[in-house]
Amino acid sequence: MVLVEGPPRTALLNQVASVARQRPWRVIVAMAGLTCLLGWLPFLGRPLSPDEGGLLMVARQWAPGDSLYGDYWVDRPPLLIALVAAGDLLGGGSGLRLLGMIAVFASVLLAGLLGRAVSPGVPAAALLPAATAAVLLGTPLFGGSVVNAELLGLPFLLTGMYAALASRRSAGARQALLWGIAAGAAGAGALMIKQNLLDVFVLLLALLVTGDLRQRSRLRGETALGAALGSAGFVCVALAGAAALGTSPAELWSAVVSFRGEATSVLLESPASGRRFWLMCLALLGSGAPLLVGVLLLRIRGLAAGPPAQLDLRLPVLALLVWETAAVLMGGSYWLHYLIGLVPGLVLLAAMSGLPDRMCGPVGLAYGLTAVSTLCVIGWVGLYPIDRSEQEVASWLAAAAQPGDTAVVAFGVPSILESAGLESPYPNLWSLPVRVRDPQLHDFRAVLAGPERPTWLVISGVGLWTWGVDPAAAQPLIKLHYEYVDDVGGYRIFRALEGSS
Repeated sequence: MVLVEGPPRTALLNQVASVARQRPWRVIVAMAGLTCLLGWLPFLGRPLSPDEGGLLMVARQWAPGDSLYGDYWVDRPPLLIALVAAGDLLGGGSGLRLLGMIAVFASVLLAGLLGRAVSPGVPAAALLPAATAAVLLGTPLFGGSVVNAELLGLPFLLTGMYAALASRRSAGARQALLWGIAAGAAGAGALMIKQNLLDVFVLLLALLVTGDLRQRSRLRGETALGAALGSAGFVCVALAGAAALGTSPAELWSAVVSFRGEATSVLLESPASGRRFWLMCLALLGSGAPLLVGVLLLRIRGLAAGPPAQLDLRLPVLALLVWETAAVLMGGSYWLHYLIGLVPGLVLLAAMSGLPDRMCGPVGLAYGLTAVSTLCVIGWVGLYPIDRSEQEVASWLAAAAQPGDTAVVAFGVPSILESAGLESPYPNLWSLPVRVRDPQLHDFRAVLAGPERPTWLVISGVGLWTWGVDPAAAQPLIKLHYEYVDDVGGYRIFRALEGSS
């Protein structure tokens, strides 16, 4: 690399780039560590989000029961519940956050490996994709500091993408088959965490269609066969493990496939979806990710003149970015953590772009602005944390509840129950399953009228009414079986009357 004379700041940037090229993996490990240290460690003990709390409740009691996962129902595949259970073993809520940090650290390293797979003869090719993962996984604008399915699935996606690209350079049919098995298994692992994490299979299909796996069709066939075997094997093992815990394949199909189709039409009625969509778009712009996409796309326009060892993945990259954008838009609820679904495509785009000779140009500026955005938002969230009024309710319930008490939050926010240490006799911990599976509240009414009615009933607002729900069947039972106790943090708390039948 040739350094040119210029302002001191330019010379410093070029010197930093030179050091990074000489010791790229030390820099990558440092980036991964800093991302965890700055973007995750300060928030390790913060109150859990509703999803984190609910998933912990499901994972802790997963055994044969009356619902999909034990006594609770959630529209997510079994590997996600298993990973959350592993996080719970590490230390409950803090252990789950620690598991998230491990996923972040591993993802930054895997992003670097992906860069090496694209340009194996260029050690510094690992830097830009690793930096892409680091800045985007650290920002709260992408849901950073909170564990979610997209985050836990990311290491599986990056591993599968690496295996898919490694098959491109297979020396023979056996290697192509083995790398294909690895890609299929990792891709299926991501799919068993969240059902729309299809990135590995989209990339494999794009590679096969464009002929970039190997020009000889026999090796392309070996890779495709391996991917089919690997994915089928992983899914079979996952389904067998779930069945041993009382979750049947038919129930899973209904929850992770059929339910999502029904939920899409329900989500279109949500008065909050439009607001969250625009908030997500603003978060995406504020993160700097669109700027990265712009400068990286400009760099790969001249790829034909790039290093001979580098793979030409322009069409597969575009296919992956299009799929990930569609997956984010099809989510319906538009939570910020959906944006993590864009990271694999952006990492591969960065891997295609290579490290520029000088870091004072458009690429350096784009990454610098993105890093500044990440640091500023981390600082803002640290000074002004998300106001979780539900924590006040959870503390109230924890102080008032007696051993053996149960509770229901109508509807959603299961983190209240998890933090208060209370179980729920109603299987739908989240609000969307209520709106799709029990919109007339017949099941909820049966719980309130039955012998195992919850000791505590927590309602957001003055009654059970909420969009997509008809409370007529259940509302009268509150007056019949419950007494009003208190208003806490915007929630009304009721206690079951003694001796009511």
